[in-house]
Amino acid sequence: MSRPELIKEAVTSIAEYVPGKSIEDIAKKYDIDPKDIIKLGSNENVLGPSPKAVEALVSSASKVNIYPSADASELVEAISVYTGLPAENICASGPGMDGLLDNMMRVLIEPGDEVVIPTPTFSYYEISARANGATAVHVAPGEGLEFDVNSIKEAITDRTKVVFLCSPNNPTGMLTSEEDVRSLIESTKGLVFVDEAYVEFADKSLSKLVLEYDNLIIGRTFSKAFGLAGLRIGYGLMPAWLKAQYMKIATPFNVSLPAIMAGMAALSDSEYLEKSISMTVEGRKYLTENIPFKVYDSQANFILVDVSPLIARDVSESLLKKGIIVRDCRSFKNAGESLIRVTVGTRGQNEKVVSAFKNAKAY
Repeated sequence: MSRPELIKEAVTSIAEYVPGKSIEDIAKKYDIDPKDIIKLGSNENVLGPSPKAVEALVSSASKVNIYPSADASELVEAISVYTGLPAENICASGPGMDGLLDNMMRVLIEPGDEVVIPTPTFSYYEISARANGATAVHVAPGEGLEFDVNSIKEAITDRTKVVFLCSPNNPTGMLTSEEDVRSLIESTKGLVFVDEAYVEFADKSLSKLVLEYDNLIIGRTFSKAFGLAGLRIGYGLMPAWLKAQYMKIATPFNVSLPAIMAGMAALSDSEYLEKSISMTVEGRKYLTENIPFKVYDSQANFILVDVSPLIARDVSESLLKKGIIVRDCRSFKNAGESLIRVTVGTRGQNEKVVSAFKNAKAY
């Protein structure tokens, strides 16, 4: 027997997070051999993890009976070298950047607070904020799906505790300019959270701004460029004063020992990282130039395709039947009915994607 009266009202009213489809789901639904399925719906690194990261995982396996460091200090030091920021401005987190978001909402949000979320974007900002008692204020995009900075400013009130920005944005792949981010930071008494999950694939990072502003947080992850999505490692770049408060409520030992070791190894393998980035940039260009629909300029490891006058549901279904998993973006607020997000794959995978879109175009 269920007891819904025990659950917070803020939780019962939240729509469930919609993940990308799995290989197992598609294999079963369409009776396709899993080996023949291409998963390009969750923005994972199709090359997999660095061999050095795998080696670190294996070597740490015999030590999992021991707790890791409570604050993942070894990984924090490695991130400090990678980003050029002092360790006092860095927090490692698990599970992934979602863990950083959850902890930050626990630190910041009180009932009655508001968070401003420009759309379309990653849905977990709203889930995490509302679960902690905040009201989500959504801001519609401009005509080209870019964030409307003036509208975001107009949405900020005295109750605004956090303004969320995803840059490069998911699902559009667009960057928010440094000028616009500075303008937003200076327009609110609250905090600005910039999600840079895909920043390794972009032309520019805003990480150094953390040393200039006392109300800026930047979230990062090892799930994308570093190919460690299954280990769920994230980290935050933030002012030292905020890290001190964050660490009070962060779950002890929230980054596992294997994750710490693999993360450090991945950071040390710059050659493999560059290989992943160059493959993505090349593949992104190929997809943009060859898919016979409108493709938005992207700075991430995915591209956004507008299949109008067709409908995303129908085109996605046609690709799924061919064993190509992509992301129908209808679940993204203010994304409309015709947008599909496609992770950049290997050259062979990208060629199959282009062929599938050309066949869809011919319908």
